[in-house]
Amino acid sequence: MVVAVDAMGGDNAPAVEVEGAVAAARKWGIPIVLVGDSSRIEQELSNHSAEGLDISIRHASQVVGMHDSPSDAVRKKKDSSIRVAFNLAKTGEAHAVVSAGNSGATMAAGMFVLKRLPGIDRPAIATIMPNLKDQTLVLDVGGNVDCKPQHLAQFAFMGEVFVRHVLKKSNPRVGLLSNGEEESKGNELTREAHRFLKKAPFNYLGYIEGRDIYNGSVDVVVCDGFVGNVVLKVSEGLAEALGTMLSKEIRQHPLAKIGYLLSRGAFKSFKKKVDYAEYGGAPLLGIEGTGIIAHGGSSPRALMNAIGQARDYVASRVNEKLVGQLSQVAGDDIECPERSNGAGKVLEGGNVSGPKGVAG
Repeated sequence: MVVAVDAMGGDNAPAVEVEGAVAAARKWGIPIVLVGDSSRIEQELSNHSAEGLDISIRHASQVVGMHDSPSDAVRKKKDSSIRVAFNLAKTGEAHAVVSAGNSGATMAAGMFVLKRLPGIDRPAIATIMPNLKDQTLVLDVGGNVDCKPQHLAQFAFMGEVFVRHVLKKSNPRVGLLSNGEEESKGNELTREAHRFLKKAPFNYLGYIEGRDIYNGSVDVVVCDGFVGNVVLKVSEGLAEALGTMLSKEIRQHPLAKIGYLLSRGAFKSFKKKVDYAEYGGAPLLGIEGTGIIAHGGSSPRALMNAIGQARDYVASRVNEKLVGQLSQVAGDDIECPERSNGAGKVLEGGNVSGPKGVAG
């Protein structure tokens, strides 16, 4: 299995990408193709002991910046490191793509080059968050800020399959994020999605609240990309703030320093659980291939774990199982909630469709 790494996308590219790739190749023996400015990548590689590692370079003359429009980046920058990496996946030269670059452009390139899975209108960016028991998958966390009920339903199906086959949970509990657990809560989007998901062939719990992301009562949390991105950024900011405040308190009190020394192992374990670097990146669910979107400010360790996550995703054959699940649901003829133009089916003949005449 080969992983193509966009070596030019992150905030500190290509140094972080190269160091992370070297670490991943050394730890897991994963063949890696670094995509980007070959001269800069070669210079960075020379700073590491990469002899004997299966790391190659594919030149790309263009770079997609964080402020570039995703659609323009895909159409106008055909030789960008992001697009070239996905082209390698399309031709079979790579089996997965990892990028810490512009997440919108990465998602757009994945859709444009690899296309969407049958039955999926909108791919979703999913992220793994720690909870009191193990882990929670949240999606979408930024790929789709404006969603329709059928999109949330698709996210639920994809998240359930991912958690079952990658996180190895036999009966994942799926919840729809809302402002309360009562059926009277929510907005028009969540209420319509909820009415459909109540008929879904998996363990759907109904509405859940933000606190349920972390208390371990649910395995998959579904929301639109606007809400999901706010949840993600608040979670990252809170973890960082708590760590900073705790460190400050320890430094200001001598007895607290003694307590820290006695419980240093527990503090290290806690830091590891809340550190995004330990989770690598966010899988892009719903494309005909494997894409992992890493944080723009990723450390080499985060990039290494993102590459390992790509390996696990491919090995778990998530896409194959997802297509089979969607086909089964299409055959079950499950009805979608009523829309403004009448009722329709979310899944019909293996395809998910929006209202008549509207592209998904």
